[in-house]
Amino acid sequence: MKTIGLIGGMSFESSAVYYRQVNEAVRARLGGLTSAEVLMHSVNFAEIVALQKAGRWDLAAKRLGDVATGLEKAGADCVLICTNTMHLVADEVQARIDVPLINIIDETAHALKAGGAKHPLLLATRYTMEQPFYAERMKRHGIEIMVPDAEGRTVTHDVIFEELCAGRVLDASRGKLNAIIEQAKAEGADSVILGCTEICLILDPTMLQLPGYDSTTIHAEAAVTFALEGNRDMRAA
Repeated sequence: MKTIGLIGGMSFESSAVYYRQVNEAVRARLGGLTSAEVLMHSVNFAEIVALQKAGRWDLAAKRLGDVATGLEKAGADCVLICTNTMHLVADEVQARIDVPLINIIDETAHALKAGGAKHPLLLATRYTMEQPFYAERMKRHGIEIMVPDAEGRTVTHDVIFEELCAGRVLDASRGKLNAIIEQAKAEGADSVILGCTEICLILDPTMLQLPGYDSTTIHAEAAVTFALEGNRDMRAA
C-alpha cells in the first residue's frame, strides 16, 4: 500500500472528512481492520485565509509547496491539497515535488464525464468561482461550468467561511443553497459540483434537484485508488 500525503487544515472540518473517507474506503476494499497509510500536515487556516484575502497567492504557493516537500521527505507517495480553492496554486506545488499531486479538479472532471454531465453548477468559495483556474482546467476536459449570480456567489462564500469552516451547519443556509441549485437547473445546469470540501457537511449530493458530485469524496477515493493500485496514470489534463 502506498502512503497518502494530505495537506489539511483548510479547514480542519473538511480535513477530518478526508481522513475518515480515506480510511473507510481502504477498509471497504480490503476488509477487516485494514486502514490507510496516511501522513497529514494540517496548516493554520487563518494564515492561509490572510494570504487569500491579500491576493498573495505566491506566498500561499510557497507555504503549501514547503508542506508538500516535507510530506514527500517523510515518505508520502502522493500528495493531496485538501481544498479546492488552493488548487489555484496546484501547479506550483506539483513543481516542488517528484511524487504525483492528485488534482481535485481533474478527478472531479473524470467523475462528471463518467456520469454524462457537461454543464454543472459550481458551488464553491468566491475564489474558486471567480478566479479562472477552475473553469479553465474543467474546459480541458470539455466541461463548461456555471456559477451562481453575484448574490448567489456571496451567499455560498459566506456559508462556507462564516458557518461551515466554523463547524456550524444551519438548515436556513441549506435552504439558500438548494434555492441556488433550483435556479441553476432552470437556467440549464445538468448537475452540481460541491466544489468546496466543506459543502458535503451541509448538502447530500444524492438528495439534490440535480445529480451531485462531491469533490471531497471523489478526491479521497482517487487517493485510495492510487495507494492500492500503485503508480497509475492520474489522468491529469
